[in-house]
Amino acid sequence: MVLRTCTVAVKDVRDVEHSIEVTAETLYEAIATALAALQQDNWVGEIGQGFTTVSVLVQQPPVKHEVKMKDFVSWLGRQGRSPAEVMLKQKLEKILGKVNHART
Repeated sequence: MVLRTCTVAVKDVRDVEHSIEVTAETLYEAIATALAALQQDNWVGEIGQGFTTVSVLVQQPPVKHEVKMKDFVSWLGRQGRSPAEVMLKQKLEKILGKVNHART
């Protein structure tokens, strides 16, 4: 897979938008990496898990993706359909797990 630089933006529950530049191989890896980084920042409030939209702007080629947090969380919670998907989910859970352990 190819690493791509992306700008990921999401609003917290106070309706403040935050964005961060990340490098990732997949759309969901970009989201997980951005969420992990944003959740460690004291300026970022809680990010909703339901209908909150995460925007991912891939820089090259320029493509914009929008994903609802509920869809991301739902996908992450389902069993992988292939060995590659299982490995990706494990990788993303590890990225996100670092944040959950740091905040508790």
